[in-house]
Amino acid sequence: MTASIVGWAHTPFGKFDAETVESLVTRVANEALTDAGISAGDVDEILLGHFNAGFSPQDFTASLVLQADPQLRFKPATRVENACATGSAAVHQGIRAVQTGAKFVLVVGVEQMTKTPGPEIGRNLLRASYLPEDGDTPGGFAGVFGKIAQGYFQKYGDQSDALAMIAAKNHKNGVANPYAQMRKDFGFEFCRAESDKNPFVAGPLKRTDCSLVSDGAAALVLTDAETAKTMGKAVNFRATAHAQDFLPMSKRDILQFEGCTVAWQRALEQAGAKLSDLSFVETHDCFTVAELIEYEAMGLTPRGQGARAIMEGWTLKDGKLPINPSGGLKAKGHPIGATGVSMHVMSAMQLTGQAPEGMQLKNPELAGIFNMGGAAVANYVSLLEPAK
Repeated sequence: MTASIVGWAHTPFGKFDAETVESLVTRVANEALTDAGISAGDVDEILLGHFNAGFSPQDFTASLVLQADPQLRFKPATRVENACATGSAAVHQGIRAVQTGAKFVLVVGVEQMTKTPGPEIGRNLLRASYLPEDGDTPGGFAGVFGKIAQGYFQKYGDQSDALAMIAAKNHKNGVANPYAQMRKDFGFEFCRAESDKNPFVAGPLKRTDCSLVSDGAAALVLTDAETAKTMGKAVNFRATAHAQDFLPMSKRDILQFEGCTVAWQRALEQAGAKLSDLSFVETHDCFTVAELIEYEAMGLTPRGQGARAIMEGWTLKDGKLPINPSGGLKAKGHPIGATGVSMHVMSAMQLTGQAPEGMQLKNPELAGIFNMGGAAVANYVSLLEPAK
């Protein structure tokens, strides 16, 4: 690959009444440029990942990045959107810009969700599903994944223990992540049991099975691999893949996450690597059942046996393939447009030894990222490694 990450920035994720989409965007844009050691005038192109779908009254947002510095005026700036994979869509578009001649590309991902009333949040998120089939689903987007979980349980047996273990793992990992919205180790028993504080939300999914509604932003500076050698730090893209599947779940076996499988296969083949070569993975745990099925879709276990990966400790921070050492969406939160960019920032931190204390893994060499839009509709994989 010919693109590298040479700078980044990340706000904490959470509920920020005093922030706006504009303030979040300008903050990370400036911080990422400073981190890369370049000026705004050096930027050749800007990509903004912003899902919105009703979360922000301001819906034409690409030019908000220009507010970060007057030198960004007249730079090409484009908003990119692909549901919950919006951030990775922007990153992959940024790579294409580098491959076609841009020297420095600024990629920003943002969402502000918490100012939106609860019922409206559900309606907004449900727009990432196929409305003719799923538009009346009780529980909104959580209801869609509740149906997926029910279907999985019917086919492969009750997986409540595995889902609770995934939730507990990610919350425990998130304690060491200062950018995470929820930094609390709830433990398996709390995640497993229904309670007033952990009620069922949709089907077999409880509150601890669902990612958080969040505000936040993240940004990257991309350049070509040769220029990256002259920079203070660099993380190279070894491979990227994007597989888009049908929107209606009725047109596919939703328990397979086939688009996820295809994206992983393409990326690993492009990289000349095997899953066992990965040091860790940041994967899209919008709901715990999604992470469970992703274990199978990426090839970590056979179909229907994803529970083994968590119950045998494979995906723990000290397991054979740590998954979501950042805490994932479960602990970090899930500001839609920022999520994919955040995954790349967290992975770049790990690969350069700059992850926060307690979150940093020992000498990681190859990172895998899977970011998903909708119910396995938009499927993006990136493989990252430190620049040699």
